[in-house]
Amino acid sequence: MKKLFFLFLISFSFSTTVAQEQKPNVLVFYVDDLRAELGCYGSKTAITPNIDKLASDGVMFNRAYTQQAICAPSRMSTLTGLRPETMGIYSIFTPLRKIHKDVVSMPQLFNKNGYKTVSIGKVYHHSSDDKKEWSVYFGKEANTYNDPKNIAIIEQLKKEGKNPKGPAFDMADVADEAYKDGRASKYAIETLHKLKDDKFLMFVGLSKPHLPFNAPKKYWDMYNRNDFEVPSRNKPEGVYRLSLTKWGELKGYHGIPKDGDLDDELTRTLIHGYHASISYIDAQVGKVMQTLEDLDLRKTTTIIFMSDHGYKIGEYGAWCKHSNMEIDTRVPLIVSRETNYKKRKTGKTSKALVENVDIFPTLVDLCGLEGPEFDGKSILSIINKPNKKGDEYATSVYARGKKIMGVTATDGKWRYTEWRNAKTHEILQAELYEHKNSLLSYLNLSGNKKYKKIEQKMKKLLEKQFPRDKPFLQNDQPRKK
Repeated sequence: MKKLFFLFLISFSFSTTVAQEQKPNVLVFYVDDLRAELGCYGSKTAITPNIDKLASDGVMFNRAYTQQAICAPSRMSTLTGLRPETMGIYSIFTPLRKIHKDVVSMPQLFNKNGYKTVSIGKVYHHSSDDKKEWSVYFGKEANTYNDPKNIAIIEQLKKEGKNPKGPAFDMADVADEAYKDGRASKYAIETLHKLKDDKFLMFVGLSKPHLPFNAPKKYWDMYNRNDFEVPSRNKPEGVYRLSLTKWGELKGYHGIPKDGDLDDELTRTLIHGYHASISYIDAQVGKVMQTLEDLDLRKTTTIIFMSDHGYKIGEYGAWCKHSNMEIDTRVPLIVSRETNYKKRKTGKTSKALVENVDIFPTLVDLCGLEGPEFDGKSILSIINKPNKKGDEYATSVYARGKKIMGVTATDGKWRYTEWRNAKTHEILQAELYEHKNSLLSYLNLSGNKKYKKIEQKMKKLLEKQFPRDKPFLQNDQPRKK
C-alpha cells in the first residue's frame, strides 16, 4: 500500500510539473495609434513584411474594437479586463491606481502565478500604474529628435519660453536605436536572453506611429510620397457637432497651423511619416520575433499583436483619434499560438466581433489561471476555431467633458452612436453609419425611415451595455494646473 501511495505521489508530482510546463509564455506587441493600416489588412501603401508574416502564422481578426479611442482608458481596459464605464475613467489625466486600489490587473495576476512580468516602453499610459508588479521594467521614454534642424528649433523654442514640443516629424540617417522604439526592441531582446528559462508575460510597448512621426530615414525612403492620396476632407452629412475634434493633439506640434485644414503638401508629408513609423515598428517586431526563434522560445510562446485604438490621417478633414467613429475604434489584432500547440491555426482570418477588453480573460484561459471577474470574455475558442462566431456587438465610449457622453455600438456592419446628457441620459443626437467594406462613412442615416428597423435593432444592442436608467460612473479628476 505504501509503495502504491508513493508511486501515486510521484505520478501526481510529474503530472503537475508537466501541466506547469505546458503553460505558455506570452509576448504582446502593444502599439500606439495604429489603425488597420497593414499589408495583411489589405493596405495598398503600408510596407509591413514582419507583421504580415506573423498574421500568416496565426489568426488575424477583422472586427476587433477598442473600448475608447484614447490612450489611458483603453490601456487600462486591456490590462484589467474592465470597460472605461466600469472604471469611470475616460481621460488621459487619471491614473488607474489613483481611483482603483484593489482592481486586479494582468501583471498582478501573472506575477502571483509565477510568471516573470515584463513591461517595456509604453504599456500603461501612466508609468506609475502597477510599476511594482513588473519583474522587469523599462519605462516609456520621451521622444527623440535626431535631425539637427529640428533640434535647433526645439532649443530656440526653449530660449523663447515657448512650448518646446518640437515638429510633428523627424527623419535622420541613423540606426534604429537612435529613436525610442529601436531601444525598446533592444531591451526586449536583452530581456528574452535573460528570461529564456523562465515563464514570462512580456509587453513590448511600441510608441510609433504615435506623434511625432520620428523614424530613421531608411524607413521614409521605403515610400514614394506621390503614392499617397490626400483623403477627402468632407465630414459625414448630419454628423453631431462634437463627433469629431479640432485635433488639438497635432496642432500642439511646431509647424502645424492652428486654424483651418492642412494643405495637400503637409498632409502628404504627415501621411508619409505615419507610414514610415509603421515600417519602423514593423522592423522592431521582426527583430524580437527572430530572437524568439534563435532562443527556441517560439514553440512555447503565444504572440499577440494589437493597438490601443485607431487613427485618422486626414480623413474627414481631421487627425488623430478621440472619437466614436469606426476608423478610431477599430483596431488590428493578430494572435499566433505557441508552435508546440498541435491544433494551432495559421493563416486564418476571423470575422468574429472581439474587443480589446477580451485580451486579459483570454490569457487567463490560455495559461490555465484563475482570474477575477471581467467585463470581457475569453476568445480562446475563436483563436482555436477562427470560423466560430464572436459577440453580437461591440461597444465603445467617448466623453465630451463632464456633461456629454458618447456611447456607440457596432455589429460589424452598422455603427450606431448616441450622444447623451451625461446626467439625464437625454439623447442629444444619434448617428447611424454603414460600414460594410470601409472604415469611413459619409452619411448619417439616423432618422431615415428606410433604415428604421436597423436603427431600432442597433439601439437595443447599445442599451444592453448603456441602459438609460443607469448613471454614468465618473471617477475622473480635474487636471491639476
